[in-house]
Amino acid sequence: MPASEALVYVIDDEAPIRDSLAMLLRSVGLASMLFPDAPSFLAAAPWRDHACVIADVRMPGMSGLELQDEMRKRGSALPIIIVTGHGDIGMAVRAMKNGAADFIEKPFNGQVLLDAVHRALAHAAAPPASAAMATEGDREDLERRIASLSPREREVMTLVAEGLPNKSVATRLDLSTRTVEVHRAKVMEKMGARSLAELVRMNIAAG
Repeated sequence: MPASEALVYVIDDEAPIRDSLAMLLRSVGLASMLFPDAPSFLAAAPWRDHACVIADVRMPGMSGLELQDEMRKRGSALPIIIVTGHGDIGMAVRAMKNGAADFIEKPFNGQVLLDAVHRALAHAAAPPASAAMATEGDREDLERRIASLSPREREVMTLVAEGLPNKSVATRLDLSTRTVEVHRAKVMEKMGARSLAELVRMNIAAG
């Protein structure tokens, strides 16, 4: 399906952010619909199949996480990308455990967000059989990557993927913060994770 037929729903209570996201999406040929809050988006249902949602985690009235829950209650399978501030990483991790496609930390790099959108749209457009085959192949690759980690690196990966900052991980494991930073870098390298969100996704997939 051409990019022009895809649609991205942008939900953020700050107009400048909505406008900048719309401009970014338009630069790669993606159409968008903008909403100032979750209730106005929900009122616009039903939604297109080949679409995804970008929602801020903190919004007045209904948060991005509450929106995610409400969408699932309504039977929506639209992939949702959560935009989060640094202090909300734990919330974003919970969103991914509940099925969010990705989370993007503020301030975000435009290409990182576009990559997340393209992944979400590809997932939305993929037939169930294709998705199942991809999942099987991904799991085998994931198991190989995890097997390359040392026991300590696995511990660090689990805690980091829970949204804990390096200092908290260090306290849990009775290590120095610098040692945790070294282990974390090794984990990211061995797992091939380009972002914390990708590492969280791998950790969830690994169970």
